Amino acid sequence: MTRCHSTAAPRAVWLGTCLSLVCLLSALPAQAQSGSTATTATTIVPMAIQRQLPVGSLRGELTLTNPPEVVLNGQPDRLAPGARIRGQNNMLVFPGAAIGQKLVVNYTRESYGLILDVWVLRPDEIAQTWPKTAEEAAKWRFDPLTQTWTKP
Repeated sequence: MTRCHSTAAPRAVWLGTCLSLVCLLSALPAQAQSGSTATTATTIVPMAIQRQLPVGSLRGELTLTNPPEVVLNGQPDRLAPGARIRGQNNMLVFPGAAIGQKLVVNYTRESYGLILDVWVLRPDEIAQTWPKTAEEAAKWRFDPLTQTWTKP
């Protein structure tokens, strides 16, 4: 009874697949391969991602004091267990890395009133009008296509 199987055929298929992928990737333009930068005549500029902030989020100034303890708009508050803080590049930020910094953010609350999701805003996002209280959000009108709020 033969127990040894030939490995030549699977190895050839694997090598052929790898060679095809290398040829395919080398045919792509350099800008498509990088994906995260836009090339201009003189510099390489990081592309800003367009974030879709939730309609129910509010604008505020957050200072992390001793996580989960925070100061939001000058008042003591608390982060929820499992709270997510996203930086300006939309990557997660550990609360300990931002202790003592005053950050302009959009945030949401969970059912018990604790802060659940936080987005640290970029200068272009800070320039957009966004409600700071639930009362403002109830009065203002939101346009989902342009992600902008308009006051009445």
